[in-house]
Amino acid sequence: MKTKSLERIEEKMVGVEEDSIRYRVLQSAKNFKTSWIELGQSLYTVWKDKAYKEWGYLTFDAYTQKEIGIKKPTAMKLLKSYYFLEKEEPAYLQKEYSESQPPASVPSYEAVNLLRLAKSKNTLDQDDYQRVKKDVFQEGKDPGQVKKDLTSLIRQREELTPDEARQRRKFTVIKRIISTLKTLKTDAEAQKLLSVDLVKDISGLIRKLETELL
Repeated sequence: MKTKSLERIEEKMVGVEEDSIRYRVLQSAKNFKTSWIELGQSLYTVWKDKAYKEWGYLTFDAYTQKEIGIKKPTAMKLLKSYYFLEKEEPAYLQKEYSESQPPASVPSYEAVNLLRLAKSKNTLDQDDYQRVKKDVFQEGKDPGQVKKDLTSLIRQREELTPDEARQRRKFTVIKRIISTLKTLKTDAEAQKLLSVDLVKDISGLIRKLETELL
């Protein structure tokens, strides 16, 4: 049995060109549970281009609520979660990845939104982020559990002593520098951009920095 929300969406689709962005959003909204990424992508386009104004809506919020039956908090989470994937984890938007995953294993937008929040937390480092990322994409934890674990992790980090926090920041910076140097060294060697002596100097610097992590 169709819900009233689904019936309303189908009514809105009548007369809309099938190859238009407006129709694509409505179609994605029908399949919300299994294709939130597609819906998030479409909503991001509508929001960025302000296309909703062409359809008679003064605001993005009015459009999402009246046309596709999604309230502002949900619409913004969808939009931000999609944009986060596009910017920070583009591999998960690749066609090959999405087609290899059954719909049930695709992380929910709530879980991805929590990962986005973890990325922006200054108290969490790259290792912490990778831990949350694994929970979301590999372990497939539900949003409630991800939120619980993330809250616990943030609390642990905030309870560090000043010396512990300073040491943790030091390790985080050193790891980032080492990663950058390794990438530069690989590129320089592949493209023969630097002399052999300079490449050796970079290798020596990497080894010295790695001893700081011991």
